[in-house]
Amino acid sequence: MLESKRILVAGDVMLDRYWFGEVNRISPEAPVPIVRVEKREERLGGAANVARNAAALGLHAGLLGVIGDDEAGNSVEHLLRQSGIDSYLSRDTAISTIIKLRVIGRQQQLLRIDFEEKPTEHVLQDKLSRFNALISEYDLIVLSDYAKGSLVNVVAMIAAAKAAGKPVLVDPKGSDFARYAGATMLTPNKAELRQVIGDWTSETELTEKAQTLRHQLSLDALLLTRSEEGMSLYTEHDVTHVPAMAREVYDVSGAGDTVIATMAASLASGMSMKDAVMLANRAGGIVVGKLGTATVSKEELFATA
Repeated sequence: MLESKRILVAGDVMLDRYWFGEVNRISPEAPVPIVRVEKREERLGGAANVARNAAALGLHAGLLGVIGDDEAGNSVEHLLRQSGIDSYLSRDTAISTIIKLRVIGRQQQLLRIDFEEKPTEHVLQDKLSRFNALISEYDLIVLSDYAKGSLVNVVAMIAAAKAAGKPVLVDPKGSDFARYAGATMLTPNKAELRQVIGDWTSETELTEKAQTLRHQLSLDALLLTRSEEGMSLYTEHDVTHVPAMAREVYDVSGAGDTVIATMAASLASGMSMKDAVMLANRAGGIVVGKLGTATVSKEELFATA
């Protein structure tokens, strides 16, 4: 069973907003559907969704990031309190909180509108100082990079965590993974890995390229999430392929957050990497059957074991 451990999540914090409504006609002004909004929901997104998933699995989670000094930032803080997550968020008065607004009609996403600005330098420096002060209080570190500007100091953060003897799991972004060198594990999806190593024509070629990258970055492991193909774990001595769970995919939003949170929970509890990947794969298979950014409870996870 997963033990109650302390996990610190740092990265790009977002607020996910959902507007649900009925679609019964097309606009006379343009060939677009008219959605009559009947229900609104707010959920934690980005790095905050990773922390939410960790908390749902029974872990003591802390969240470090940047939000605006605005109403959306207040909503993020409120949702963190509801989930029992320790908030170490810095308020940046020069920006607005990142928001992803999704309009849902007839249980299908019709539109997504993003509101985002990069944090200012002085707030990011304060965030790094706070990170360094918090490391000793946590068992494992998760860095959730959505390329929104909150992890510009990721090199220093990984170095500090390593110096403190803490495992570091990173959900990476971008075409250059060099800044993540020295992390314990990276968890890219196929599109993210392809940006870095190029395409591959066979499983053998993929393994060679993935292992070369893992070695170059001095990673203990590289976990590739492959959608309908499951997951592949590359380590120094082994390659482990885990087939996807055979269940209907409803919404992949935030599935990577669930996977890395489950990996973090499992590894912090002393589970082997192979066993942790099996559990994370199961969690990912469950969460894609839910609408929007969602979580998996311990009861759901182990009921399917």
